[in-house]
Amino acid sequence: MKLYRTGVYPKNKLDFGKISRAFVNSLDKNTGSAVSFIGTARQQSADGRKRVKYLVMESYEAHANKVLRRICDETKKRYNLNAIIIVHALGRFRPGEPVVLVALSSPRRRESFEALYEAVERYKKEPALFKQEIYEDDTSKWIS
Repeated sequence: MKLYRTGVYPKNKLDFGKISRAFVNSLDKNTGSAVSFIGTARQQSADGRKRVKYLVMESYEAHANKVLRRICDETKKRYNLNAIIIVHALGRFRPGEPVVLVALSSPRRRESFEALYEAVERYKKEPALFKQEIYEDDTSKWIS
């Protein structure tokens, strides 16, 4: 099964279930903990005032790929991880559809949970990823 590299990909090129299974199947013998996070498109707007019809994710791909790899490298070193991957989809998403997967493994669970939190917080802020909510009333808003 193909192991994806950290980065951004068109939505139609990703299967988060297969990526998760491939990650689990690649765990090494020093792994005591493997954790993951799947971020999905929300039905409620970021400000809580409107219902989202769909979400559009865009990216300056060269920058986003470089920054996502840097986040993984730095997080892996800081928490002594065995492995980490961040795969982010681009395109149009209905509420409930997966948009991003962060998966990592380490010898101990504490480091896994701490590293997962940091990686999620960083991918939300650092790479050139752009999110637009399209609402049921056909208005829209770019959000951070």
